[in-house]
Amino acid sequence: MNGAKSLVETLLKSGVDTCFANPGTSEMHFVAALDQSVGMHCVLGLQENVVTGMADGYYRIKGKPACTLLHCGPGLANGLANLHNARRARSGIVNIVGDQATYHRPLDAPLTADTESLARAVSAWVHTSAHAADVGRDTAVAVQAASAATGRIATLILPSDTSWDEGGVVADALPVLVSPAINPFAVQNAARVLRSSKNVLILIAGNGTNALSQSLAWRIAQATGAALMADYITGHVARGRGRLQLDRVPYNTDQAVKVLSRFEHIILVSAKPPVGFFAYPGKPSKQYPDTAQLHVLAREDQDAEAALRALVDELGAPEVAIPDPGPRPDIVTGAPTPEGLAQTLAAVMPEHAIIADESVSYGRGFYKNTHAAPAHDWLHLVGGAIGAGMPMATGAAIGSGGQRRVINLQADGSAMYSLQSLWTQARERLPVTTILLNNRKYSILIGEYKAVGATPGPTAMSMLDLGNPNLDWVALAKGMGVEAARATTLEACADLMRQSFKQSGPFLIELTI
Repeated sequence: MNGAKSLVETLLKSGVDTCFANPGTSEMHFVAALDQSVGMHCVLGLQENVVTGMADGYYRIKGKPACTLLHCGPGLANGLANLHNARRARSGIVNIVGDQATYHRPLDAPLTADTESLARAVSAWVHTSAHAADVGRDTAVAVQAASAATGRIATLILPSDTSWDEGGVVADALPVLVSPAINPFAVQNAARVLRSSKNVLILIAGNGTNALSQSLAWRIAQATGAALMADYITGHVARGRGRLQLDRVPYNTDQAVKVLSRFEHIILVSAKPPVGFFAYPGKPSKQYPDTAQLHVLAREDQDAEAALRALVDELGAPEVAIPDPGPRPDIVTGAPTPEGLAQTLAAVMPEHAIIADESVSYGRGFYKNTHAAPAHDWLHLVGGAIGAGMPMATGAAIGSGGQRRVINLQADGSAMYSLQSLWTQARERLPVTTILLNNRKYSILIGEYKAVGATPGPTAMSMLDLGNPNLDWVALAKGMGVEAARATTLEACADLMRQSFKQSGPFLIELTI
């Protein structure tokens, strides 16, 4: 058995049965090993940032890591942006990165790179195998690292001779690493603050935003009068009927400062203290008041659900019903607006849909108009590196086994970073509806100009214009095998959404906004 065969067999034995791949020469023995093993679903992506973004979306829905297959340092580098997003979303991923053979590396061939340094920028665990006999053992450790209760990125680098040499040994799966236990003193302190103080915010993140955690947090809030919000940096939120009408801390610094200004105590449940995405002249970096006291109930690496359950028990907080969001809204007619699109989406989306949201600035108000939608999961772009939405939607569809409709709310500018995802959606026949928000400009950057106090002129504005020439998204989608149509009104968009939900494969709606 060669090293590549032991790699595939160890992955399968460790529970990793999906591989998102863009292989090259140094990974050919891995590809060959796939024909000799049963059970690995290999999904081809036409660019590495698509590959890593799919692995992120897969984990957010499936709750277990897939592996990626990337070609040498440059291939890993191409996938770094969505690995950055995955790290911020706390997604577990096992990266398998091919490299120069151990004896060839000193010759500094063209693809030779400092792959370990690139990997460390986004990985919690990095290792290079030295011999074929080590590959199985190293693979098991990589899967263990990625499968930690709060997901992590593990990168295993395989010089090509460790794959083709004989002597591979299949390793047994290693135990899953559990989260560090919740500190009972942190629970007691949070209970003390909630009992004795006013103007308290409970800020949740991680698995604190799943449906069960929300019900626990609501019991605490109702028993104590505390407010509840989700951290802006939250990768996966359970939403819709039966879930809380939960708001996130706003992206906009002025809005966030205003919303948080009344709180004297903030209890962090796997969340970080709220800070701005960027610094702006004359504005604070911290979005919460300097006078506010921060209390950590659960760190980012701890189980937020367990922490909330312990706090419920400490407070003796009784069962309480989740508030009814009211009737499901009707579709809106006429020209598209953010509020109208959100309401229309809530009116027509199917039960248990998955929303992959890279609507960027257009979608910041979507939440309040989708509370009464059927129960669904909402996946956010949390790392700020654009080009995540389409791959994330693709991976989420695979993570759901193709059983749930994925709706990708997608800005046009960021879609161009990873539009190859459409080809994979067509190849895999995935139930993804892409709503392409086409305004032919980088709207978010126009807002950022104002925020930083700069005044753009004609040259600057031309750098934010995507309308010369216009991008024809219907043609682009059809060119990659995805059925597509254009809508200019919300009622037309609703009709196309309904049409797409009846199909088994992907569909793109170009919505002029």
